[in-house]
Amino acid sequence: MTTFQGGPDSDDEVYDVLGIGFGPSNLALAIALHEHSATAGEGEGLRAGFLEKQPRFGWHRGMLVDDATMQVSFLKDLVTMRDPTSDFSFLCYLRERGRLVDFLNQKTLFPLRIEFHDYFEWAAARVAHLVEYSAEVVSVRPVTEDGEIRFYDVTSRVPGTGRSTVRRTRSVCVATGLEPHLPPDASLSERVWHNSELLPRVDELLRSGTPVRRAVVLGAGQSAAEAVDYLHRSLPDAEVCSVFSKYGYTPADDSPLANRIFDPEAVDLYFGAPAEVKQSLFDYHRGTNYSVVDMDLIESLSRTMYQEKVQGLKRLRMMNVSRIREVEPGADEVRVTVEFLPTGEREVLACDLLVYATGYQPRGVGDNLGEVGKLCLRDEEDALCVGRDHRVETAPNVAADIYLQGGTEHTHGLTSTLLSTVAVRAGEIRAALLARRPADRLQTAVR
Repeated sequence: MTTFQGGPDSDDEVYDVLGIGFGPSNLALAIALHEHSATAGEGEGLRAGFLEKQPRFGWHRGMLVDDATMQVSFLKDLVTMRDPTSDFSFLCYLRERGRLVDFLNQKTLFPLRIEFHDYFEWAAARVAHLVEYSAEVVSVRPVTEDGEIRFYDVTSRVPGTGRSTVRRTRSVCVATGLEPHLPPDASLSERVWHNSELLPRVDELLRSGTPVRRAVVLGAGQSAAEAVDYLHRSLPDAEVCSVFSKYGYTPADDSPLANRIFDPEAVDLYFGAPAEVKQSLFDYHRGTNYSVVDMDLIESLSRTMYQEKVQGLKRLRMMNVSRIREVEPGADEVRVTVEFLPTGEREVLACDLLVYATGYQPRGVGDNLGEVGKLCLRDEEDALCVGRDHRVETAPNVAADIYLQGGTEHTHGLTSTLLSTVAVRAGEIRAALLARRPADRLQTAVR
């Protein structure tokens, strides 16, 4: 059964913007729009809604390791960089939770990841009137009037049911986040996971009492090192093998000057730079985020290995300068062939678990927009053309807008998929929406 919200016969029912996905980026936008509507005069607000396929707010739940900390300052929360006076800030969250003084006494800029997730949930609950959960977007179709595409009809469905809803909107903002990246031909199973499933999978193992003799983790980044550490602590009888092609984990470059690549001003510079300069900046500074590990964790794992060596144990094993060449699943185990690259020597590991900590990748725009994706302009490298205001450039007859939060590293730099500029970006998209709304529209924000 299909219902229509934002009806085609009433302009008052048309949304100004529908957000697809409701992670931190679109949550920051929802807050920005909510705050604007709270202070806007008659006819100045925007009608907004957000659609999220998950049944509730969630952000990397499978990697909320109990002692893992954020790699970004709490001041780069959902609002502070845009408006330090907002009551949606992390500090206001702490005050409401009764932990403000306790947090200050920790003398840190980096909260626990589980705490920051709770902050996100707290903020999401305050704008719950703008969001519909269990609403998976299945199509976005252009609506043409007088030869011009002025609206999009966004169809969502409740997962596992035949119920769907169509909403009409003047613009969409796509923020569906990242999806797990796997090596070619990799296949997931009960014994082969991506690290995004780490915590629930380990919990399931512990509840079932399934013995684990050996676990193998492939990857050289922060998530890989955290998975190695967590498995080593959680499975005290198992050997944990970390496989990566580097000689050792590379420390993250979080020095003050390098971190300026995440400043809002750096986005301006990156956006306006020639293509070869953009590539150079990306290559120079990928060590701030990609395939790198916090030094504290590197040192902790090194201490653990040394302690085991002193005690005559070898439960934590670093298989460096190595690659997985073959994975052979079996009924009771997975046989993993690891090649030591300097000599070509190969070793077959019979393991109970294989965890791919091989990162994430942006979802293609076609995955979310379908035929509307064909209206988007692309450059010589077949990458989307995106303006500084995060709006996708489209064919001349398209008046309805598409905004992207994520998947714009080629135009906006390293912060595209990170938390560092979500607050500022939300403000920029809000400003673009307000500037581009039809002059004759007098609809205040409601939902």
